Amino acid sequence: MADKVPTVIVDPEDYKNILLKLNEIEEKIEFTNSEIHQRYGKKLGRDIGILYGIVTALMIVVVYLVLLLSPILSDPRLFNFVKKALGLI
Repeated sequence: MADKVPTVIVDPEDYKNILLKLNEIEEKIEFTNSEIHQRYGKKLGRDIGILYGIVTALMIVVVYLVLLLSPILSDPRLFNFVKKALGLI
């Protein structure tokens, strides 16, 4: 077994240059990664917006139909006419 710990002597200027290059590479990777996540967030936000739009439109349609059909439901003659028209009687 070796009793000495291996050592390496590096020129400080070369070491600084390598660290600068590694920092530039890391910044590029972080920028690319953040762009990818931003695109994913935009897609997710668009999908959620579409879902909210559909739900809101359905709620408006249901309220409109309830308001439209409320006179029919209160008058038995019109209610029977709708049943006949739909084939429920």
